[in-house]
Amino acid sequence: MPNSAITITIKLFAAYQEAYGVPELVMELPNGTPVSAVCDRLISEHPELSKWRDITRFGINLIFVEPDTLLKDGDEVVLIPPVSGG
Repeated sequence: MPNSAITITIKLFAAYQEAYGVPELVMELPNGTPVSAVCDRLISEHPELSKWRDITRFGINLIFVEPDTLLKDGDEVVLIPPVSGG
C-alpha cells in the first residue's frame, strides 16, 4: 500500500518568512496535494498572509510550476510573493 503522506520542505521568503520568523518549514501533507494547498495552509495559520494568495508564484525544486501541480515526497517548495520595489 503506498504511503498516504508526503514530507516536503517549504522555503519562505519576504512576507512568508516574516510571518513565521524562520527561513523554512517542513510539512507533512496527504499524497496528491497540489502546491497551492501549501499556500492555503500557511494562510490558515497566518491569516495576514491572505493578501498574497492570488499573487504568489510557486516553485518546486527550483522550477516555476502551476498552482495545481501535485507535490511528491521530498519536494522543496518555494512560495514567491512579489518583491516590493522602492
